Amino acid sequence: MAKKLFIKTHGCQMNEYDSAKMFDLLGEKEDFELAKSEEEADLLILNTCSIREKAQEKVFHQIGRWRKIKDKKPDLKIAIGGCVASQEGENIIKRAPAVDIVFGPQTLHKLPELYNAKEKTNINQIDISFPKLEKFSHIPVNGTGEPSAFVSIIEGCNKYCSFCVVPKTRGHEVSRTIEDILNEISILADKGTREIHLLGQNVNNFKGTYRGEKSSLAKLIELTAKIDNIERIRYTTSHPHEFKDDLVEVYDRVPELVSHVHLPIQSGSDRILKLMRRRYNIDKYINLIDRIKSIRPDMSFSSDFIVGFPGETNEDFEATMNVINEVKFDESFSFIYSPRPNTTASEMPDDVSIEEKKERLNILQNRLNQLSFGYSRKKVGTVQNCLVYGQSKRDPGQLQGRTICNRIVNFSSHDIDLVGQMINIQINEALPNCLRGNLQN
Repeated sequence: MAKKLFIKTHGCQMNEYDSAKMFDLLGEKEDFELAKSEEEADLLILNTCSIREKAQEKVFHQIGRWRKIKDKKPDLKIAIGGCVASQEGENIIKRAPAVDIVFGPQTLHKLPELYNAKEKTNINQIDISFPKLEKFSHIPVNGTGEPSAFVSIIEGCNKYCSFCVVPKTRGHEVSRTIEDILNEISILADKGTREIHLLGQNVNNFKGTYRGEKSSLAKLIELTAKIDNIERIRYTTSHPHEFKDDLVEVYDRVPELVSHVHLPIQSGSDRILKLMRRRYNIDKYINLIDRIKSIRPDMSFSSDFIVGFPGETNEDFEATMNVINEVKFDESFSFIYSPRPNTTASEMPDDVSIEEKKERLNILQNRLNQLSFGYSRKKVGTVQNCLVYGQSKRDPGQLQGRTICNRIVNFSSHDIDLVGQMINIQINEALPNCLRGNLQN
């Protein structure tokens, strides 16, 4: 009888990719099936993220809830993976003895081995080492035919931004070979995937080799576009400092590359950017935006913002708002600054009051929402070519697609055969978080 696995994922798209690989591994090597609920599971895995405030506490609260299940089901195993696991290590088990296994982002391929060791010896298992790209030699590629699929191409980060803990939890940058990546993409394409989303903490610093020589993200994008059935290519997350000329120029040569870039700016103040150790200034950032737009005038941009960084003045915040108004970002992820363990910013005086942080965040988000809705309204009356992802999450009578500029579009249809196809949709209505339209014949 197959064992049951339940995975709960916190955080970024890299974690979503890693969680899918955990299931592939355990399904292939240990005959696990996905559980319908936590209570049904024989193994519970929490894939954690340490980026936001109180990340550790959220992990321990989840463990506390799972411990109640384990009290009734003593053979249940609990595993904690991801960045908080990498950061906390054995302290997780010291604080929460119900946990059986702790593993890091670079050791997820050892999960079957760790699980078996726990089963046989009843000794808790911990492996938060950084064996570079070893995991990609072990994890299977099991394409499920989903219209869109993530593919991790570079792990870790060397930037050491003063607010960010990622280099400590995921290690230094290591790039996969282009041949290895193209093999994975080809398998996915053969199974029905039409859109590839290339992933990395610092994806545009990809330096994987191709035919024995160091290459680039631009070259990988061009080669990916040549694979049969791949009709769209995305990538996340790019760093403005590493956005080289060849990556700008590839927008002119590869129509499969979508007209959307997620380009985190964090602040519009050069002074704050320097404190953040971001390695670019606002002039350089705006110049990059202008160069991309000169090739793709319809390009949409999303970004990340940190509000209330140590030392941020009203003038610094005003500079951020000025950049927002100039670029007119289509989407954003914005957060109040909170100190993360083992970062240099955590040693700076956090001198912006929480009340001021909340007020600035509210102003910033309201303006970004206005810009986003204005961008959506401009699409009303147009025909958009969309990749159909599946059923709408809120209305099973509708299907959901995504435009080349990253807008979700819902349209009425029960024809499930449209999933995975590129179709034209007449946009009739703009809503705060999506567009609505009708299928064009």
